[in-house]
Amino acid sequence: MISVAEARAKTLALVSVKASEAVVLKDAHGRVLAKDAVAKRAQPPFAASAMDGYAVRAEDAVSGAVLTVIGEAAAGHAFSGTVKAGQAVRIFTGAPVPEGATRVVIQEDVVRASTSITLSKTLDKSTFIRSSGGDFAIGDTLSAPRRLTPADLALLAAMNVAHVPVAQKPSVAIIATGDELVMPGDTPSSDQIIASNCFGLHAMVAAAGGAPHLLPIARDTESSLRTAFDMAGACDLIVTIGGASVGDHDLVGSVAADLGLERAFYKIAMRPGKPLMAGHLAGKAMLGLPGNPVSAMVCGQLFMLPMIERMLGLPANEPVLQTGHLTAPLPANGPREHYMRARLTTEGIAAFGRQDSSLLTVLADANALIVRPINDPPRAIGDVVSYLPI
Repeated sequence: MISVAEARAKTLALVSVKASEAVVLKDAHGRVLAKDAVAKRAQPPFAASAMDGYAVRAEDAVSGAVLTVIGEAAAGHAFSGTVKAGQAVRIFTGAPVPEGATRVVIQEDVVRASTSITLSKTLDKSTFIRSSGGDFAIGDTLSAPRRLTPADLALLAAMNVAHVPVAQKPSVAIIATGDELVMPGDTPSSDQIIASNCFGLHAMVAAAGGAPHLLPIARDTESSLRTAFDMAGACDLIVTIGGASVGDHDLVGSVAADLGLERAFYKIAMRPGKPLMAGHLAGKAMLGLPGNPVSAMVCGQLFMLPMIERMLGLPANEPVLQTGHLTAPLPANGPREHYMRARLTTEGIAAFGRQDSSLLTVLADANALIVRPINDPPRAIGDVVSYLPI
């Protein structure tokens, strides 16, 4: 068995960054920016008024001054003339500041009378002008890689970037295996169960920015597994669920080996998830997850998601462990790193009493995984432990 850290390094080595593609701006949300986006236009593209008021020369902004109003400027409707001594232009927020004007006197500091204004005795000292390029200039960049947020899309739009270079979505084939499985909505026999892991992993891939493909259940026969692998051949990552152990009906490893699997490792010192397998199959990365639901989901979180992020060009950072105080004791840990489903609250963190890898209800109630090092001693209430939010 290898360590979790070694397994992570080996699985990441199986994949590489995908090529980029251009998508229209409205479709870029959640995608990963593959190349720096360059501003084609400054923001604001001109000196603009920050308030409703009157554009004047700074030297004319004197308490009690009477100025002649010579025109108006609104957003999208610039004043084409020049403001000279003793003149003012009615201006609205966002409008270009006319030539010659160097200050905006807010309308609250003005008394208007037909074609003239009188400035109040007390004037706000601010100029109320947003300088050209005050937000960003032509040539400024939004740096890659980054997962694009709504705020990023607004920025790209202001930069006049209509088509965005993003990483292609990694395609992930998900193959549930086993004669005991039927799909939700079907009628299982007395010795069958509903396939569940594949739907959790499908959602996990989609949320990470990949393109999941849920293939038909592969039965416990070599021909069925070969057909499934053939269907998955066009995908970037093949993820199998179950059948990777050493039982008489666990055929995934042997069939994959017959098809040319270059295995990177098999089995890791981890609970849950010991029977994890990974390698290259026909030039594609393959990840063989355990069949127990919690094992599959936890291993998907720890290994599959980083592989997807690597293909998207995102940094393959180590999982960021956080710390919390135990609100319930823990027994000593054994010879495998243990990822215990736990509930994090404002009072602290506690592992669930039942940690069996088949219990989906416990996983659904968990919002963290307490990470127990190998041979970690018993822990008491108040002890500090490391955890991963989920």
